[in-house]
Amino acid sequence: MTLYTETLYINQTTSVPEFVLQGFSGIPAEYYWLVGIFFLLIYLMLTSGNIFILVFVACEKSLQKPTYIIFCNLAISDLGFGSTTLPRIIAKYWMSDIISFNSCIAQMYLVHYFGACTSFLMALMALDRFVAICNPLRYPVLIKNSSIAVLCSVLWIVNLIQLGGITSIALSMPYCGPNIIQHCYCDYISVISLACADITLTKPISTSVAMTVLWGPLFYIIFSYVAIIISVMKISNKEGRYKTFLTCTPQLLIICLYYLPRSFVYMAFAVGYHFETNLRIALVMMYSLFPALINPLIYCFRTKEIKDTLLRKFKQRQMRVNGKTILP
Repeated sequence: MTLYTETLYINQTTSVPEFVLQGFSGIPAEYYWLVGIFFLLIYLMLTSGNIFILVFVACEKSLQKPTYIIFCNLAISDLGFGSTTLPRIIAKYWMSDIISFNSCIAQMYLVHYFGACTSFLMALMALDRFVAICNPLRYPVLIKNSSIAVLCSVLWIVNLIQLGGITSIALSMPYCGPNIIQHCYCDYISVISLACADITLTKPISTSVAMTVLWGPLFYIIFSYVAIIISVMKISNKEGRYKTFLTCTPQLLIICLYYLPRSFVYMAFAVGYHFETNLRIALVMMYSLFPALINPLIYCFRTKEIKDTLLRKFKQRQMRVNGKTILP
């Protein structure tokens, strides 16, 4: 065998042109259309809810404040994550479970990119509430539309670069063996576990990045809300305490939905506990998609300004309709 043919043989056996998304195992093929409809409904609700938030805040001048700029960035991140994952999941059950190597790597990058952006946006939300409650006199000076826009831009750019480094590690690995991804979409752990190389050295790097992205913001959020609770408890007026804490409840709900299930799964993985494949996929899908699906409802029904604005517009519309009906 010549050097050329040896090299050609090695190249052909160390590259995988495509991956197969296994998804939930055990579902009969005749029910795939039903599973696809289920995820399509989730995608339609997720996109319509987050697009509504973006359009509503953009059209309503009274809501163009730092808090709602952060909400809009979070809606963009949720919309990006849903659009990165759900169409591919639907396609798996309706068309084909095969995804090309490059498409898989691109999806992996975007999945973790939007996840990282969401995590840091949660911390930015906590910062906004921390300054508003613990230092209200300086809030108009410190928290302005321009400063929030700059901070949001920085976290989008920094995560863009940071996740590029993680993706380059995955790309540098040879893939020559199994190509079945035990998930509904491509993520770092699922892809890197298929590499035909020792990943012992890459695990600490990826784990440290994941912990920084997840627990770095979480530790700051815990610190912020402990300080907020202490400040709220110092308010002598009971009604004042209630109203002040009420402004934090939407963020607290979002934070709990995002961080608690993730931390549980990560801690279980760290101590060596492995979930059954379908259960693991279900848990990951739940903590990845459910917050993005439920966030617009939390904004609308738990945020007083948005709720009041919606009610006012609804009443104005009803008055216009009633006014038209009594005209001859």
